[in-house]
Amino acid sequence: MIHDASGRRVGSVAFSETYAGLLVRGEVADLGVGAHGIHIHAVGKCEPPFSSAGGHYNPEQRAHGFNNQHGHHLGDLPNIVTPAAGKLNFEFIVPGILLAGPTGMLRTDGASVVIHASADDYLTDPAGNSGARLACGVITPAP
Repeated sequence: MIHDASGRRVGSVAFSETYAGLLVRGEVADLGVGAHGIHIHAVGKCEPPFSSAGGHYNPEQRAHGFNNQHGHHLGDLPNIVTPAAGKLNFEFIVPGILLAGPTGMLRTDGASVVIHASADDYLTDPAGNSGARLACGVITPAP
């Protein structure tokens, strides 16, 4: 579940390992119209203003951004674009990332997903100039 800083549920995201990479499926609402950066963060905590989620999941110690010649973080995800209707369903594949194992995102300190106020520019370190952290959800293993 993804919650905003007031604790209101604004969406959900599910993760599944596939042969091509990590399948990310989600739905969000009431985040404001337009593009938002979304990233997997390295700590499984979501205490407002969500700095508790730490930096991006980056076990390979790379730079940020799909367009960075030295990048990218494994936790970098494509921007999501919320339409005027306010609700968005999204789905994408993220190659190279695992849920479990020595470099898996669900290590001892867990992981979280953070949605930002602005679009990620896919270049600027450390977070693509994607602005404030609007919403966060702790990633937990399926029961």
